Amino acid sequence: METYELLQCYWWLIISVLASALVFLLFVQGGQSFMLQAGDEHRDLITASLGKKWELTFTTLVTFGGAFFASFPLFYSTSFGGAYWLWMMILFSFVSQAVSYEYRTKSGNVYGTRFYDVLLLINGMAGPLLLGVAVAGMFFGAEFRVEHSHLLDPGNPVISSWGPLHGLEAFLCYKNVLFGVMILLLARTLGLLYLINDNDNEEFVAWARRRLWWNAPAFVVVFLVVAALLLTSEGVADVDGTLTRVPHLYLDNLLAHWWVAILLVAGVVAVLVGIAGALLRGSRRGIWAAGGGTIAVVLALFSLLGYGGTAYYPSTLDVASSLTLTNSSSSRFTLTVMSWVSLLVPFVIAYIAYCWRALDRK
Repeated sequence: METYELLQCYWWLIISVLASALVFLLFVQGGQSFMLQAGDEHRDLITASLGKKWELTFTTLVTFGGAFFASFPLFYSTSFGGAYWLWMMILFSFVSQAVSYEYRTKSGNVYGTRFYDVLLLINGMAGPLLLGVAVAGMFFGAEFRVEHSHLLDPGNPVISSWGPLHGLEAFLCYKNVLFGVMILLLARTLGLLYLINDNDNEEFVAWARRRLWWNAPAFVVVFLVVAALLLTSEGVADVDGTLTRVPHLYLDNLLAHWWVAILLVAGVVAVLVGIAGALLRGSRRGIWAAGGGTIAVVLALFSLLGYGGTAYYPSTLDVASSLTLTNSSSSRFTLTVMSWVSLLVPFVIAYIAYCWRALDRK
């Protein structure tokens, strides 16, 4: 493997790790999605637990976007710049979350606590759903074209073009919507597991367990349906230098890379163990097994998506416009410099772990 290709694979690994952490941290949004189902006392317990962690989710989302911008700028300009209605909706939902935690209990709150609880509910429901729909386009395709010659057009120097809906067309594909529902149900399941782990109020824990009984099975069912759709769907891959549609590409990738298959199976088993422990044995530590399993599953899926010449952002309009690691990455120099900077990542992870424990002790 050439040095440049190795750098591209290395940065895709970092992107995958950030995506895994982001999906796990969506337990904050999942917990918020129960705001209006809880009484006043339970709502205060929910915000007290999740209010210590919401900034980690927001920061990881920003870091995920920044890493994509630096390492694979063509994806950033194509997706973030073209499907902007979808991404603006995501951004709005997360901004509403930040405003809510800042002003919900502040003195002189003219809107009332209930107003900010509704904003937290909107972020809790819309955040995971919209992110899931956006990420689903990386598997099932999006409606865009990439034409490098447009950079020379003085009137409209835009390399990627989209239809008039600019990302909203993703909701017209049932696979994308189902993927979004899966992420929402996963976030709700993880959110309940976290609330059970973080609270000593027996009445509240029992309340959370009752809701886990129908959210967790619903997630498992939808996950199996999405997995079947994904493994039987066609993808786009570089075949002898030409981007070509390949039937059941992700299944072939899974069978060809045994380590990805092991990671995927281990992750699924860990999620099921965490859920079963909370439901059947009354364990309060299910969040750790389910959270670790979530990270493993997302790592496996992103590995299937990006490695082996697979287009990680296939175009449904023009297969030649599909994005791969090789045709969308930054220059060798940029990736090399950033690779040295990435050596600080373990220190960042250690700092996050320190903050997590420090906030829990407060």
